[in-house]
Amino acid sequence: MPGLLIRNIIRFILLILMQVLVFNHINMGGYLNPSIYVLFILLLPNDIKPSLLLIVGFFTGLTVDFFTNTPGLHAASTVLLAFFRPGIIRLFFGNLEFGPGESPGLNKLGVTGFFRYALVLIFIHHLALFLLESLSMSHILFILFRTLLSTGLSCLVVLILVLLTTARKKR
Repeated sequence: MPGLLIRNIIRFILLILMQVLVFNHINMGGYLNPSIYVLFILLLPNDIKPSLLLIVGFFTGLTVDFFTNTPGLHAASTVLLAFFRPGIIRLFFGNLEFGPGESPGLNKLGVTGFFRYALVLIFIHHLALFLLESLSMSHILFILFRTLLSTGLSCLVVLILVLLTTARKKR
């Protein structure tokens, strides 16, 4: 278990640094805002207690909020992602057995399964984030368009990152 904790701490630090230093500076016309830090929540062990998952989600989002000067937007969106994560895993992979400390990653879910899992949760996160950011439903079509584009780009980057790190472990 200490190895799992260290791996998750390193993953947290690297994803937050990548988000803050690289991906927060990608903003194409106000439409594309990739969020890769959510990969940290997606790859947490499946046996994490729901209350701890919500707390970790809150502090992950709060860390991004701290660096981006967005008081609570990422924290709220990431808590929502963390809230839906167990239900999405049960919905898509209900009959799949997870061992102690096992994560819902590529090795367990496969590429297609992981992509579906990530796509739904990242969509929920982005929709909440952009709705909170606008504080209005008057631009709902723009929010949905932005959510779809950002979700697509985020899922693509997340999948590439997972493929790269998984392939490296197998060698």
